[in-house]
Amino acid sequence: MDKISEITIKPLEKSIYLKPYTMHFVQNGFKKTWDLLTVHDSVAVVIYNITRNVLVFVKQFRPAVYYGTIPVEDRKSEIDILKYPPRIGITLELCAGIVDKKITLKEIAKEEILEECGYDIPINKLEKIGSYCSGVGTSGSLQTAFYCEVTDEMKISTGGGVEDEIIEVVEMTIDEVKKYIDQDYIKSPPSFLFGIYWFLCNKIK
Repeated sequence: MDKISEITIKPLEKSIYLKPYTMHFVQNGFKKTWDLLTVHDSVAVVIYNITRNVLVFVKQFRPAVYYGTIPVEDRKSEIDILKYPPRIGITLELCAGIVDKKITLKEIAKEEILEECGYDIPINKLEKIGSYCSGVGTSGSLQTAFYCEVTDEMKISTGGGVEDEIIEVVEMTIDEVKKYIDQDYIKSPPSFLFGIYWFLCNKIK
């Protein structure tokens, strides 16, 4: 996963996922501007394997996390990967995916669970947790979280994503997860923390 080389940084090129804009507005009599992006909405799933009592997550390399970890003075057109190894950009996340099809959110979540984690679940196994704003400072996109219990019998592939995706499936016990979120620095997005705390508050007695 971290066998990455020839990392270069360029100005934004053509993108099918990101559309940058500048908003102009007047607030309390003051003229203001705000740069923002429009991106796809998304789904995320807290997956709990009840056969072995483990939570199922994914690891993947996130270029934005990698770039943000590098000090400003070293964010040059070509990144020194010996000084800043790609592994610093690998995050632990919930199974998730963008809403880019005209199907229900549950159907998208079901597809993501199969593609990323290898579980083929009945769609009625998905319990909606809730929807919330993601990236409030830049995109304001909507993410919808679900909860799903799976068994080993539902596992039909190793997962890992589709096409050129490189995703590692990670299983953690509840104690391991508690220890992970108790760290001073957690290399996971806020939705991960929300999902885990929801799970601990609502599913663990």
